[in-house]
Amino acid sequence: MKEWLRSLPAIHELQNHENFLKLYNENQLDNPQLTKQLKDVLDQIRNLILKGQWQGATPGTNTFMEELFQTLEENIQKQYSYTIEKVINATGTILHTNLGRARLSENAITHVVETARNYSNLEYRLKEGERGSRHSHVESLIREITGAEAAMVVNNNASAVYLVLRSLAKQKEVIVSRGQLVEIGGSFRISSIMEESGAILKEIGTTNKTHLYDYENALSPDTAVIMKVHTSNFKVIGFTKSVETEELVQLTKRQENVIFYEDLGSGALYDFKKHGIGDEPVVKEVIEMGADVVTFSGDKLLGGPQAGIIAGKKAIIDQLKKHQLARVVRVDKMTLAALEGTLIDYARGETAMRNIPTIRDLLVSIHQLDERAQLFVTKLLQKTSHFQATIFQDSSQVGGGTMPDVLLPTMVIALKHEKLSAEQIGRKLRTETKPAIIARIQKDELFIDLRTVSVEEENLLLDAIVNINPE
Repeated sequence: MKEWLRSLPAIHELQNHENFLKLYNENQLDNPQLTKQLKDVLDQIRNLILKGQWQGATPGTNTFMEELFQTLEENIQKQYSYTIEKVINATGTILHTNLGRARLSENAITHVVETARNYSNLEYRLKEGERGSRHSHVESLIREITGAEAAMVVNNNASAVYLVLRSLAKQKEVIVSRGQLVEIGGSFRISSIMEESGAILKEIGTTNKTHLYDYENALSPDTAVIMKVHTSNFKVIGFTKSVETEELVQLTKRQENVIFYEDLGSGALYDFKKHGIGDEPVVKEVIEMGADVVTFSGDKLLGGPQAGIIAGKKAIIDQLKKHQLARVVRVDKMTLAALEGTLIDYARGETAMRNIPTIRDLLVSIHQLDERAQLFVTKLLQKTSHFQATIFQDSSQVGGGTMPDVLLPTMVIALKHEKLSAEQIGRKLRTETKPAIIARIQKDELFIDLRTVSVEEENLLLDAIVNINPE
């Protein structure tokens, strides 16, 4: 052990080694950073020797030097590699929260890149040559698409809910049905957000039944808001009763200084109901019914970036824009660019909306999915004999806490390997391929659903499966 410790090279010797200079040039690291990495590797080796656990080459040999610099290179790659990386979503779940929810359209991506690369008129009026507002860039589009008088954007829908309640109902009563006190992902509850905002929660009705007279009886001089929360992440079925938006709008109109606020959650700007997909209310329909203010997400059914969108009466939106918290929860230029790039496709009409991956993937026909699956399996079996592949009808999910009761008919490819279990195949696809591939495992079969795999990703997916190493 003592001989090995004495044979460990000094740092200044290693700094003059050709491999050190090579790593220095290839990785664009400053000398102090690379030296620190080198010291860390040497310390690791020294500690293993002291513990009697060193199993590498004998210190002082050429082989040892090669191993040392190989370890150094691996550490550099690990230290300076991105932790957010591209994955291929082969699960069929369109708004997969763990995988980043909505994919942006090419128009949105191009607009983000251009905005990020250059200076922009984020808060500058070009015609007037004076300071402007970042709210203006997407407000006109939201107004056109939803029919609202005004709009603003914050960093997510939880922030939107918080800002609305804090600004409009601080230390005042907000009436909400017990059946709508939902919990959003990550244990964020509407009731908790309301408490933090300073609003006073007034629960009415029961979990499964709330009537109009419950709202009427709850009204008091301290009431500021009647709030309806769309339960987009769960469904209560059976013996139920809820009050429709139109009735609540009419009720608030008969009151002084009471507004009707609906949190729509998922944010459908497109009417999926006409395709028989779910029963999500379209934002424009709720605005037309007379809602004073609505809030919804940007990265769910809308198919854009993470954002919270607030739309409604101009007087209310103007009040929200002036609130001190508006700056705390405001969005950056890249989010606005992504949202603008997405909303422009909505403004152009239904044909352009198909450019948005979320809408495209929701509306793709089972016939198209079957054709793609058949062709994929044909190519797979031509390239490898290690798999058995079958195609059958199954279901995809929308995901992202949206349309919980909607199952989209799809065609899945079920794979079995001659040596590996489905768990082993799934692990190899996650950890041994670039990009990583996420698929479903069911009954010891690996399920591939091409609904969420782009045409451009199919060859990457095919090659990754063919090249799986059974060892």
